[in-house]
Amino acid sequence: MLTSEQKQLILATVPLLREKGLELTKYFYLRMFEHHPELKNIFNLGNQRAGKQQMALAMAVLGYAENISQPEKLMPVVDLIGHKHASLNIQPEQYEIVGTHLLASIKEVLGDAATEDIVQAWAVAYQQLADIMIGHEHKIYQAKDNEANNWVGWKEFIIKSKVEESEEITSFYLVPQDGSKVVLHQPGQYISIKVFLEKIGLEQIRQYSISCAPNNEYYRISVKREVGKQVDMNGMISNHLHDNIHEGDSVMISSPSGNFVLQENLRDKVFISGGIGQTPLLSMLEALELSGVDQGNIVWIHGCRNKDVQAFKDKLHYISNNCSQVKPIYFYDNVTSDHIDSSVYAGVVDLSKIKEYKFDNEADYYVCGPRAFLDKQLKDLKKLNIKADQIFYEEFAPASVM
Repeated sequence: MLTSEQKQLILATVPLLREKGLELTKYFYLRMFEHHPELKNIFNLGNQRAGKQQMALAMAVLGYAENISQPEKLMPVVDLIGHKHASLNIQPEQYEIVGTHLLASIKEVLGDAATEDIVQAWAVAYQQLADIMIGHEHKIYQAKDNEANNWVGWKEFIIKSKVEESEEITSFYLVPQDGSKVVLHQPGQYISIKVFLEKIGLEQIRQYSISCAPNNEYYRISVKREVGKQVDMNGMISNHLHDNIHEGDSVMISSPSGNFVLQENLRDKVFISGGIGQTPLLSMLEALELSGVDQGNIVWIHGCRNKDVQAFKDKLHYISNNCSQVKPIYFYDNVTSDHIDSSVYAGVVDLSKIKEYKFDNEADYYVCGPRAFLDKQLKDLKKLNIKADQIFYEEFAPASVM
């Protein structure tokens, strides 16, 4: 248990963490991978090479230090990361490895500033955080163990079919190899897929949102092909699925995880997505359609480059034709004048342009997409005076306290 003096020592390191936090986390990962290269099979090397994981950890360490006297404030983040760790099958012994190398990195990077008392305070603080995370993840694992058709760790699934949704996006339908039923996911959740990349000689894990409504037969993920000369590790995994995984092949997946999920109420729903960010929202929309319950107004706002790369056009057309409360609205970066109508706008998603729906606090707002898209939509919703507790969002980006 941290003493009041140790809490003060942790708080005293906040300015130093603001200055050298990123340097510290970069060094930490290099040190840990040197001693435990097997962990490269767990950590996302694409996010490592892009510096995203190091920045995420630096911000997490800083946030923990700033809230050292009120760790309960971190519980939303703990839950978010706990689900991510559960999808990777993170175990308590891996926290011990991380702690060893994080403390060593503090000593080696901060030098004389890392006094014995400060290092000891951080040792206690890290163990406190590790205990919180391990306890929370244990509850997640226990819940999976106690649920019919659920599982912990990795399970073999077969690619039942591949369906081309657009020029860039293909859906994969996955069924259990052993013929069992699948656990019902919560709309919005994701699964992890583990693949071996020959080019780097390592296994890599990538999370993909489940893009279909819950059912006991299959999961569907919808994967965007990445193009260009500089395809990062995440793109390599997605392209590996497109090019090397065929119908009848098997893959290892973890069970559904994630806390970005559809809220159980009868409020209006507004779904706002950019590009492949529509996949978890599509799971929510399909679930609402199949529920048969009058959900009030459902507004589907989606932005992408053009119609050719837009996935699930036919599905959205079918749903909106059969559910009068569903209103689809599209934004295309590139659009010809003859394509513009009452539901199609030119340019990036801009809520201020939409006249068909009154944005107010009588609805729940679900937002998903890349960071820049997310920032703009959250800013625009704030301008519309939408309350924070009515906005639910997810960014496809790394999250870590390790």
